Amino acid sequence: MTKGRRRRIVALVVLGLPALYLAVTFVQVLQAARRDDAPPSQAIVVMGAAQYDGVPSPALQARLDHVVDLWDRKVAPTVVVTGGKQPGDRFTEATASATYLTAHGIPQSSILRETNGRSTYQSLADASAILKRRKITRVVLVSDAYHSARIQGIASELGLDATVSPIGSDHGLNAKLAVRYAEETAVVAAARIVGFRRVVGVSSRVREQAPVG
Repeated sequence: MTKGRRRRIVALVVLGLPALYLAVTFVQVLQAARRDDAPPSQAIVVMGAAQYDGVPSPALQARLDHVVDLWDRKVAPTVVVTGGKQPGDRFTEATASATYLTAHGIPQSSILRETNGRSTYQSLADASAILKRRKITRVVLVSDAYHSARIQGIASELGLDATVSPIGSDHGLNAKLAVRYAEETAVVAAARIVGFRRVVGVSSRVREQAPVG
């Protein structure tokens, strides 16, 4: 084998393996988005999103409506709402979520609040601590579909036995969703190598103003 051919093979391997890894991760992120798994559990954890002076944004309301459906199906006896507040806000995302869920039939006594989270990782880490103090580890996570692989990976890293029941399970890609999936793929691919906590600065907050269409 000539040196030139050997170099080309090495170059193909060096460039090809990362590309293959990203491609496989992309498929896994997409598959996770299309999988709705809500077995009987100990708690439902809903990821926060924007709220407007105590009123959930459309993105957050969609997640909360899904939580109400899971509650009515008796998936779990406890709900954890997550999310802090931005500078100038009067209410946390968790407070807005709890108020909405109570108005839709879930008792206050069944709702736990994580009110400090400013990132996906922080919200899940704080929620995990709240749950573990109550000996709860088996949870169903609720967020937008394209976040499924990331939040399940974070939950696993935090020691939770988590499944994901996403809203708007995506069975088709448009330009906006393709960008979101590319971002999620990059985060998940990096986190599987160095850990989700280390890439939390790269990972964007789950805080959409409106669903992606």
